[in-house]
Amino acid sequence: MTASSVARQLGHSFSDPLLLRTALTHRSFGSPNNERLEFLGDGILDCVVAAALFHRFPDLPEGDLSRLRANLVNQDALHQLATALHIGEALRLGEGELKSGGALRPSILADALEALFGAIYLDAGFLAAQAVIDKLYAPLLAGLKPGEFQKDAKTRLQEWLQGRKKPLPRYQLLEATGAAHEQRFEVACEIESPPLRTVGHGSSRRIAEQVAADKALKELKA
Repeated sequence: MTASSVARQLGHSFSDPLLLRTALTHRSFGSPNNERLEFLGDGILDCVVAAALFHRFPDLPEGDLSRLRANLVNQDALHQLATALHIGEALRLGEGELKSGGALRPSILADALEALFGAIYLDAGFLAAQAVIDKLYAPLLAGLKPGEFQKDAKTRLQEWLQGRKKPLPRYQLLEATGAAHEQRFEVACEIESPPLRTVGHGSSRRIAEQVAADKALKELKA
């Protein structure tokens, strides 16, 4: 996967190829890198998603909209989108990051995607960045159901089990790796009846538990 392939998947043709290259350059590779573009893209993403939610849910209060936006723009959501775009294959990483699996690290992939949003904004303006973000987030927005998103995955799983008089799930920390500022957690969600075990990963134990709970709930409903 090349940088130009990533751009094609995003649906944007860069007038300035340097912006695209910089957006896909991690600080471990050298300078210029994507840190400043990531900062810019983060703000643009917040604005675009906020506007999309504002128009999609005209009756929701501010608190619910804020919680929903937070779930859509967090590292896990960005990581999933970046993985689907194969951004890791196009990243320029230093030798140390390459050896340690930086191309798969959720924080690096999430930052790179936000940097791409910032690069598109500088290359073609806000409307171009908005169009790319709206396209990427369309499936996520379409899957939202009013009344469900206010509750996190652990709460929804607990309520699903309680409603069927089943034992509550247990969460077990399997592994915590990485430096303090870039830790990764692996957590198992274990359900007694019906027998089920799912595993979640995240940048915090709480996030990993939520991912595992969400996987368990989807399997139970399926």
